[in-house]
Parts: sequence; structure tokens; C-alpha cells
Amino acid sequence: MKIYFFALMLCATATLWSQNNSSDTLLKARADAHAPISIMADHTHNKGEFMVSYRYMYMNMSKLKSGSEDVPFSNALKPKGNYRVTPTRMPMQMHMIGAMYAPTDQITLMAMTNFVDNNMQHVTAMGLNFKTATRGWGDTQVSALYQFYKANASSWHAQLGVSLPTGSIDEKAVTPASNGTAVVVPYPMQLGSGTYDGILGLTYSKRWSRSSFGAQAQTVLRFGENDNAYTLGNRYQLQSWFAAPVSSWVSFSVRGAARYVASIDGANPDLNPMMVITADTANSGGTYVEAGLGANFLIPEGVLKNLRLGIELQHPIYQNLKGVQLKTNEVFTAGLQYAF
Repeated sequence: MKIYFFALMLCATATLWSQNNSSDTLLKARADAHAPISIMADHTHNKGEFMVSYRYMYMNMSKLKSGSEDVPFSNALKPKGNYRVTPTRMPMQMHMIGAMYAPTDQITLMAMTNFVDNNMQHVTAMGLNFKTATRGWGDTQVSALYQFYKANASSWHAQLGVSLPTGSIDEKAVTPASNGTAVVVPYPMQLGSGTYDGILGLTYSKRWSRSSFGAQAQTVLRFGENDNAYTLGNRYQLQSWFAAPVSSWVSFSVRGAARYVASIDGANPDLNPMMVITADTANSGGTYVEAGLGANFLIPEGVLKNLRLGIELQHPIYQNLKGVQLKTNEVFTAGLQYAF
């Protein structure tokens, strides 16, 4: 985690030294005043400002990886592999609803919840295909953002928050082996973590007359063990973005991110780790590097003044997964933000 914050400091310091023609006048409303839509907790508000937001995310996972290598399904299935079932594809949709309010110029309060729709397609060692699905409300995050530096069109703010276990970890579905009875589905199909999780973050942003830059380090720390005797892995992420406005209401962005997710600790006693790869905690966690292209649109005047639309398409560059797992393919995010 220390290396992430060191890298963030290094990026910001280099940027400050390389640019000296900025002023606070550049902090006025602009399409690139917010980060790419996939990034949360990227900005703060002035005293009395309120913002509501909606984001839609689609993530598609398909095919298998072991480490950084693609592997065929037959490698995971008996008799060659260790499992009777493997997933082949998992499209996931998430609807995220958020709100931000600034009681002071230095502090912005933020809350976000989400509705998750998971679908997982499987194949058995006998060649039978089947699907399971879960949907419902996920975990809820509440945070405070503290802006401790703002000058020369640049700013720093810290995030301190907690994720509340409002998402279910007891989701069930019928499978070919369950004889018509709904059974507990594996970890990736559950809707929440089941634990209170700490959220720590540090964000830097800088703007010039024709471009902007930002970087963010963030970690999610799992506290304790949930009611089903396991704990999801901690998450550590470092990302940065560069954006350029082409007019007062349109900007385009590029983003890079690196993320490490620790393996699941413990195990749900209701899951058979030899049945399907997603029920074996050895097949969890890994390192991810990804890139995204996005655009922000800002309505500068009229009835819908201050309404923002953001879109981003993200693609993996590198994945090194522990055990055998579905690999992530494309991720699409779109969202609306309205401040008043």
C-alpha cells in the first residue's frame, strides 16, 4: 500500500514542477472538472453544494486464465482438472445511485449504494450447459472527503469511509446437481461482502487551460469474518487520468489503473470447493492492469445547467489471476451527475 501512495505523490510532484502557468480561475466549471465516470470520490464541492448521481456499469467476464495465461475449460474439468463444473461466462450489470453534500468548503459527505444483476453460464464435465442468476441491492458506502490543499488550479483531498454490509451473502440458485432445490451460490455471485469494510483514499487533481490530470490511490480493508465464515480479500488500487476539453461542454479522457485483490480468507461451509472453480477460495484474487477511454459532457446553461453525462469503455491490459478464474474483458460505464 505504501508504494501506491509514494507513486501518487511522485506523479503529482512531477506535474507541479512541469507547469507553472495555472491560476484558480481555471477551477471554474468545465467538462473535465470531474474525472472519468468510472472513478468514484474524485472531487469535492463548495459549501452548500449538493450533487446526485446515477451510474450504469456493464462488465463481461469470459474464458479462463491461470496466472497470466489463457487456459481451455478442459484444464479445469475432470478428468484432466479438479472440478466437475466451470463457469464459461459472467456478464454483470450494476446500477449505482449516489449523493454528495458539502457542509463546509473543506468537507464533502458522500453516500452510494448499488443494485447488482449477476448471470453466470456454466459447463459440466459431462458437457451440460446451465445458468445461475442473482440480483438485488449490494453494499452501501458512506464517506467523508477532506480537501486539505487547493491552490494554483490544483487540489488534494483524502477519503475516509466505510462500506456497510447491506448486500446479501446468502443468495441461492437451482443447479443440475441440486435436484430442484436452491443451494448457496459461490462467492462471485453473492451481492455483498458480509463485513464492515474500511475505505481509505487520496486524490490529486490539476488543471491547465487546455488539459487536466488526476491520480488516485484507494484501498478497501475488510474487517472481521462474515456470518458465513469467510472474508473477501483487501483491494488496493492506483489510477490516473488525463483529460482534454475540446469545447466548454465536451472533454475526452484516457485512464490507466493497476489493482491488486487479495484472496478470500476462510470458506463458506455450505460450498463444496471440488464442485466448481468459483467455490474454491484458491481461485480468488489477483493483479489487474487496465486502460480506459472516456468522454464527459456538461450542459453549461438552460434548464439542465450543470447536468453532466460521462461514458467510458475500459479494456484489460494485463491480468495475473490466482488459481483458475474467469478473465475480465470489456467494462462499459455511463452515468449522469447533477449538482445544485
